[in-house]
Amino acid sequence: MATDFGQFFLNSLPNLLNGLGYTLLLTFISIAVGFFLGIALALGRVYGNKIINGFCVGYIELIRGTPLLVQLFIIYFGLPSVGIIFSPLQAALIGLAINSGAYQAEYLRGSIQSVESGQMTAARSLGMNKLQSIRHVILPQALRISIPAWSNEFIYLLQYSSIAYIIQVTELTAEGKFIAAHTFRYLEVFAMIAVIYLVLTIVSTEIIDRIAKHLSIPGIGAAKRVSLRDI
Repeated sequence: MATDFGQFFLNSLPNLLNGLGYTLLLTFISIAVGFFLGIALALGRVYGNKIINGFCVGYIELIRGTPLLVQLFIIYFGLPSVGIIFSPLQAALIGLAINSGAYQAEYLRGSIQSVESGQMTAARSLGMNKLQSIRHVILPQALRISIPAWSNEFIYLLQYSSIAYIIQVTELTAEGKFIAAHTFRYLEVFAMIAVIYLVLTIVSTEIIDRIAKHLSIPGIGAAKRVSLRDI
C-alpha cells in the first residue's frame, strides 16, 4: 500500500509542481502589486485631502465588502462584454492584486498612524517637506511595524490563490483536480495538496518571523497578528 502510494505520488509530482509554480507566481506578483497599491491607498487615507481620502475609503470598502470570487468573475467573465478581455492568468493576477491591495492598505494605515505624530513635526523642523518626512521618517518605521500583521495577508493570499482554478488557471488545486478526475484517488490527491500548502505556510511564516525580528524597532513591541479578513 505504501509502495503504491509512493509510486502514485512520484507520478503525480511533476503536474503538482507545475501547478505549484503557478500558485507561487500568483502569490508573489499579487502580493507585490498589492503592496504598492496598499501604500498609495494608506497614504491617501492618512494624508490625502477629502477627495483623495474619500476615493481611497470607497475603494477599500468596495473591495473588502465583496467576495474575491465575485471580483474574479467580473474581471474574467464580465469585462469581455464591454470589450476588455484578459487571459485566465492575467485576470487572476489583477483580481488577487486589487483585493490584496485593499487589505494591505488597512494594515499599513494602522502602522502609519501608530508612528508618533511628533516625529512628523520633528522632521519638518529639520527642513524636510511633508513628502520627505513621510518617505524618510514615517514609512520606514510603519513598514517595519506592519510586518507581523502583513504576514497574515501573505499566508491568506497563498491559500486564496487556489480560487483561481475556477477561472481556468492551472494552479496547484486545479492540477490536483485533474489528477483526481483521471485516477479517482481524491483522498490521496487532496491530502498531498493539503500537505504542500501546510509546508508552504509553515516555511513562509518562519521566514517572515525572522525578517520581522531582524527589522524590529528597539523599544517598540511587535504588532499582534490580527487579520482584517476576520473582522
